[in-house]
Amino acid sequence: MSKDLFSHHAQNYAAFRPTYPKKLYDFIFSRVKTFDEAWDAGTGNGQVARDLAKRFKKVSATDISAKQIENAFDAENIFYHQIGEKTNFGTKTFDLICVAQAIHWFDRPKFYAEVKRVAKPGANLAVWGYSLLGITPEIDSLVKDFYTSIIGSYWDGERKLIDEHYKTIAFPFQEIETPEFSFSFQWTLPELQGYLNTWSAVQKFILANTLNPVEKLIDQIKPLWKSEKMEIRFPLFLRLGDV
Repeated sequence: MSKDLFSHHAQNYAAFRPTYPKKLYDFIFSRVKTFDEAWDAGTGNGQVARDLAKRFKKVSATDISAKQIENAFDAENIFYHQIGEKTNFGTKTFDLICVAQAIHWFDRPKFYAEVKRVAKPGANLAVWGYSLLGITPEIDSLVKDFYTSIIGSYWDGERKLIDEHYKTIAFPFQEIETPEFSFSFQWTLPELQGYLNTWSAVQKFILANTLNPVEKLIDQIKPLWKSEKMEIRFPLFLRLGDV
């Protein structure tokens, strides 16, 4: 069963989670045969649904968190559903099925069975995620220590799949070779702080200790923050398959 670790900070999630680059979508869309309907599974704040809605006539977006859906992007051709891996979608409905930064939380055998049921012949499944950010060597060292030593024990076991870039998950589809991707943003220090606060391990640390460890990290980073905005880089990884 999927885990819901994001409902209680859904507004921050919607505000601070990074969006994905056009190059990623262009590569995925180059494999799509028709653009009638897409499914964004584990939609979270609906950021992927929003981008899919620019190309597809209809987007069905699912999440187990009502709070996430309440804070999700709105568009007339996006239809949100509070459900998990098992759906009531019709057989052979979708041209493309996407899971962004979420499949590590899924019951994957159940989800894959559903994908095979609801995908049109020739449809694609795109699963992607991003791992630890990079800024400068000095800041990166602080963030890595925070990630492993301060909040490391608060990460769920599924986080390891992100660190492994999803290479170790089963993917029972005809896989398509994909290039390496990355994406970057110009962020202020408060924007970085907002993003770090969306980490599930941070939220679990706060609940357990009644203090926010991100505040101390930001104090350590401040002397190293050399301009109003600095470039934040994320490694981005994709697994793509014909269903």
